Amino acid sequence: MISKQKTVTLGMQHVLAMYAGAVVVPLLIGKELGLTPTQMAYLIAADLFTSGIATLMQVVGTRYFGIRLPVVLGCTFTAVGPIIAIASTSNLATAYGAIIISGLFVVLAAPLFGKLLRFFPTVVTGSVVTIIGLSLIPVAMNNAAGGAGSADFGSPRNLLLALGTLVLILLVNRFFTGFTRAISVLIGLVAGTVAAYFMGMVSFQSVAQASWVNIVQPFYFGTPQFNIGAIFTMILVNIISMVESTGVYFAVSKIVDKKLEEQDIVKGLRAEGLAITLGGLFNAFPYTAFSQNVGLISLTRVKTRSAITAAGLILVVLGLLPKLAALTTVIPDAVLGGAMIAMFGMVVASGINTLSSVDLRQNENLLIAACSIAVGLGSSAVPQIFDQLPNMLKMLLQNGIVTGSLTAIALNILLLHNRKGDNPLPVQTSLSDV
Repeated sequence: MISKQKTVTLGMQHVLAMYAGAVVVPLLIGKELGLTPTQMAYLIAADLFTSGIATLMQVVGTRYFGIRLPVVLGCTFTAVGPIIAIASTSNLATAYGAIIISGLFVVLAAPLFGKLLRFFPTVVTGSVVTIIGLSLIPVAMNNAAGGAGSADFGSPRNLLLALGTLVLILLVNRFFTGFTRAISVLIGLVAGTVAAYFMGMVSFQSVAQASWVNIVQPFYFGTPQFNIGAIFTMILVNIISMVESTGVYFAVSKIVDKKLEEQDIVKGLRAEGLAITLGGLFNAFPYTAFSQNVGLISLTRVKTRSAITAAGLILVVLGLLPKLAALTTVIPDAVLGGAMIAMFGMVVASGINTLSSVDLRQNENLLIAACSIAVGLGSSAVPQIFDQLPNMLKMLLQNGIVTGSLTAIALNILLLHNRKGDNPLPVQTSLSDV
């Protein structure tokens, strides 16, 4: 039984793993729309608060909502462009009206989407998990170099910090056991930030400027307004998120050795739809299951939901206490990148481990894995290949997880599904040896 203190520590580790991805969305949108510092502070606080509530709904679960797996929900990056476009041509109230309706769409569409479970045999789930990991690797490398677009991108000190953080995480995993090994990523992040401070790379100005308390309130940016085009756009965004989240559900289920049923997927997506609606009410964002935390679960081998419950509570507190939230932003991108290399690499390893239980000597299985991974990785690495397509289609196809997943599902239907003797349901395998 893990003590409360250790559970909180493990939860904080998950928060730090996903924090950069969580705050970058409000930062990008707020900057592009010219929001005031006060509005920006509210946007970040509302995002963290709603992310915490969404995570708790998913992990704790009820009879109809929540997949009850150790998954963390955060705002989807897919929504950045559409929200900016809608708010720029009309206003933020229209964007939030679209988010609210699209969340209700996800709740209602979840049962239909759950019936897709039979199209996810082991070769598909293994390919999807591998694609998730591979699509995240460029994010890790960009951070390791100092963050895309940074003035010192690729500087020796950034690379040294990333390498040092990664090596420390590996050493802790090699020479320690139990709780110390479980918090290896947290140890690496703290040690890397301390080292960066002495190198003059850490500033606490954002902490000093942040307020102590912030109360999240509905309709901060005005009463929601509704526009058919905006609603259709956000529904498309959330369909993409549903595909991504389903892949994350399968990845986590493999790690915790839980067989997913159709109803599990339905309850997970219902909770996600409810979280999206809450995001619209609180003027936050659409939410989806975060891939970042899958690698952390695999790396630490801490599969308990209590750690994710703690992470959800911490996110709620950070949303109410902006000064504490600002404290987590001082971690340099290079330090985060070093930790991400280990975490995202573990996602890839999990996918490969799952594929190892598939008979790849069968040409159909080999084609499904090869083509879906190639398409998914290619879409992530060269998204500009779709620049000449209509905006709606481009938004869909530039997401490597979505293109890879759809390719795997389509090829499974074409090559294997309903063939005599084939089992269409996923076969669960243990990842304890990863």
